[in-house]
Amino acid sequence: MRLKLLMLTMGASAAIMMSGCHKKVAAAPPPPPPPVVAKETPPPPPAPRERPARVAEAPAPSPAPVAAVRTSKALEDYLNKLLDAYFDYDKADLRTDAQTALNQNSSELRSLLKEFPNTKFVVEGNCDERGSAEYNLALGERRAKAAEEFLVQIGVPATRLTTISYGQERPVCTDHDENCWQKNRRAHLSASN
Repeated sequence: MRLKLLMLTMGASAAIMMSGCHKKVAAAPPPPPPPVVAKETPPPPPAPRERPARVAEAPAPSPAPVAAVRTSKALEDYLNKLLDAYFDYDKADLRTDAQTALNQNSSELRSLLKEFPNTKFVVEGNCDERGSAEYNLALGERRAKAAEEFLVQIGVPATRLTTISYGQERPVCTDHDENCWQKNRRAHLSASN
């Protein structure tokens, strides 16, 4: 009997299990396909942003105003009218002809001072090629100072004049004779920037 009972229990259990396994669960319907959308080309990726330059670019130079060109031309024309003061060999004393030249320059200089109130003038001392460079620089400075002092005595304001020595570095004549050397021993007036 035990065997029957065991068999019966097993049969019932198998029936229960079988009935549970055979039970079909209704499957969920598959999701609908996504709607068809016309393919658009994607927008281009944004351009990489450039960093601003740290240093500002200098503006392009503009042409000089016409008035400035005329002004510098007028100044140059005035300066070309000025006479050089010449010196004897190895001397810084103003000769009579040098004083006459500087006196003639004084009226031109007064006009220049009025017309160009912000311009300063340079008295340049020059020498001939003879002597050492150091000696000629010192001699050129003495010649420039002598001419500057004379101009101040005749009424040119000292605040508008400066001096410089070029020694033998700026000859106007390059021959090697007394006539040429005389042209290089001079005080010359120019405008300062």
